Amino acid sequence: MLRTVLVSIPRTSLRPAHVSTRVLRPSLQAFARFESSKPADPEALRAARKLHDSLQRDWQSPILSYEQVKPKTLQPSNDAYLIDVREPDEVIRGSIPSSVNLPLSTLATSLNLKPQDFREKHGFDKPETTQEIVFYCRSGKRSASACDIARRHGYQNLFNYEGSWLDWVAKEVFSTH
Repeated sequence: MLRTVLVSIPRTSLRPAHVSTRVLRPSLQAFARFESSKPADPEALRAARKLHDSLQRDWQSPILSYEQVKPKTLQPSNDAYLIDVREPDEVIRGSIPSSVNLPLSTLATSLNLKPQDFREKHGFDKPETTQEIVFYCRSGKRSASACDIARRHGYQNLFNYEGSWLDWVAKEVFSTH
């Protein structure tokens, strides 16, 4: 691995200073590159990476497909939420039936609200930390971030509809024809 360091070099080391009435810059900046040492034990590095990957896998929420989300829209339950984390101007174009909107930009602050304040702000009850929550967005990236934010706020039963709105529209249009 190469490391880059910013080094200040006095102007006099580059060339002699000339006597003049101009103001001279006190120094110039140059980059110096040094090669870092190689890891002493490649097996230890592999083991550390494997441990990191296994911890990361536990942090990721299970991914749902269209076929798994569709029944949740046909028979909504009070014990489960389907949350659209797109912004309101995106939701105007359409949303999955039985979903509620909670924009990703307000998710973290909203999960910290008291239940009655949450209901006043969003128009639906604040999910319990043990309730099933399925997040979706336009293409699946923001919903993964929403799962991460919710997990950091103590929510445990989280799912990510990775195909999200684009997948939903494609499958619904295909299934109606």
